[in-house]
Amino acid sequence: MISVKEMMSINVQTLSPGDSLEDAKQLMNVSGIHHIPIIDEAAKIVGLVSHRDVLGASESILSENRTMQNAGNILIESFMTRDITTVDGRANLREAALFLQRHKYGCLPVVTDGQLKGIVTDSDFVAIAIDLLEQAEASEPEEL
Repeated sequence: MISVKEMMSINVQTLSPGDSLEDAKQLMNVSGIHHIPIIDEAAKIVGLVSHRDVLGASESILSENRTMQNAGNILIESFMTRDITTVDGRANLREAALFLQRHKYGCLPVVTDGQLKGIVTDSDFVAIAIDLLEQAEASEPEEL
C-alpha cells in the first residue's frame, strides 16, 4: 500500500487568518499554487483558501464598486473555508484519490494531531497518472 505521506508535498505555503486577500493572490501567483492552508500560531490548520475563493472574494470587491486596492484590507478569515477535510499521512493513497474525486475536492491537507504536515492535490494525482502511463507505454512491445 502506498501512503499519502509518500506522495504529499511537504514544502507547503501557508498564511494566517489575519493575512489579506492580496497576500493570498500574491502567494498563489509567485508560487504557482491553487490551495493555501491557513494555520494559527500553533501551526494548527484552521482553514483553507483556494484559487476559486480568491476569485470569488475579488469579484465581490468589484461588484461592490470598490477598487482592487481594497484587497489588502480584506482578511483571509472573512472568506476562507473553515470546515475542511484533512487526511492522515498514513492513509491509503488510492482511497485519498477516490475521496478527492467523489467529493470534487482540489486538495487534502495532511495533518497529524491537528498540525499541518503536508498537502496532496488533484495535480499530484494527475502527475502520478502520467508517470504510470509512461511506464506502461515503455513496457509495451513495439509494433512492427
